[in-house]
Amino acid sequence: MADKTAMMTSTLYETARYITTQHIHYAVELGDLDLSMWLTMTSGVTGFDLIITDANGIVESYSDRSLFMLGKTVPNDVLSIVNTGENTIGMSSLGELYNERRQVSGAALVMGNNGDVQTFGYLFVASDIAMFRQEWRSFYSILIIIALSIMLAAFILTYVATKKHAEPLNEMANAARRFARGEFSVRVGERGRKDEIGQLTVAFNAMADSLESSEQLRRDFITNLSHELNTPMTVIAGFAEGLLDGTIPREDEARYLGIVSTEARRLARVVRSMMEISTLQSSDASTVFESNFDVSEVVRIALLSLDRKIEEKQLGVEAELPDETIITRGDSDSIIQVVYNLIDNAIKFSEPEGVISLELWKQESKVYVSVTNMGEEIPEDELPHIFTRFHKADKSRSSHEGAGMGLFIAKKILDTHNEDIYVTSTGGVTKFIFSLTIA
Repeated sequence: MADKTAMMTSTLYETARYITTQHIHYAVELGDLDLSMWLTMTSGVTGFDLIITDANGIVESYSDRSLFMLGKTVPNDVLSIVNTGENTIGMSSLGELYNERRQVSGAALVMGNNGDVQTFGYLFVASDIAMFRQEWRSFYSILIIIALSIMLAAFILTYVATKKHAEPLNEMANAARRFARGEFSVRVGERGRKDEIGQLTVAFNAMADSLESSEQLRRDFITNLSHELNTPMTVIAGFAEGLLDGTIPREDEARYLGIVSTEARRLARVVRSMMEISTLQSSDASTVFESNFDVSEVVRIALLSLDRKIEEKQLGVEAELPDETIITRGDSDSIIQVVYNLIDNAIKFSEPEGVISLELWKQESKVYVSVTNMGEEIPEDELPHIFTRFHKADKSRSSHEGAGMGLFIAKKILDTHNEDIYVTSTGGVTKFIFSLTIA
């Protein structure tokens, strides 16, 4: 439609220039037949009606021979618009010239000499509104096609993008349903995406790894706990029945009652260890740093509490503890439990008449405590699992007493204190080292 308006303007200027030239230089009258024929020819090419009036607005010539316009007058208000220099008149019927409103542009035909400009007529270019309607319909149709094409492309792109984003989400939903059925080995395929979906996939698989690990730990825990509880309970029940029904001779009752007592104490240790673990898991880690203690004194207390066990196994003790007071952060009772468990473990696995060594030293902002014993070394493949709950390097579980949770509890306490513990075992020498932070 903008092109059509520009064509009207161009036709108006070119025709006005031609008419002015013919009138001024060749004295062609505005009502001349040749000029009228030229208007008709130009109208056939452009599709516009061309109308020439004299200075008073009376029609002198026009292009459409089917209309009877000669002698008709264009209203003064239209002429006034043209005289102001406005070429675009807009929608108008030009008074009595047309029966319907048309798009009209007009220009004054002027001639002048020495600055004296005189209007000798007017030129009007009119376009049937139907042409504009057809032009608008064509433009509107194109606009509709473009809009529909854009909407279709957007729908396709949205569908593809949504499907691409939904695939890993659907896969996660399926994996979650399989988790609910106890299938913890399922994983979501990682497609190398770096966006939020990719990060969610990585996090989901990490969660799945954690769940699978937790489930395996739960199963191992139940298996080990059942074994630890079943053995002493079986022994207690069996010997108790033998004592009651007279199967065990009276002269052997004391010996078997001693076995029952030993197994009962073993059962009590398992229960006590489970309670300690439960307490550690429910405790607030932030509270352990609210108090300070002398680490040297803690090591001495733990060592003295095991004096009887050390003497029973005829072990020697070498302790290198500084005379100075070394204050560290943490809960003193918990750290006593750590040292106690490490020394107790060293006693159990020391060779008879061996030596247990304790050492304490400072290094920068840390204090390190080591407990060393001589005896059968821990196999290399067992070292990564030494702090696991119920773990024992002795698979028969009969060589040494205990529930296999002492080292696990020690590790759990030190984790609560944000500290580390290490173990080495070579050449018959096993050493545990843990750290504390100086207050």
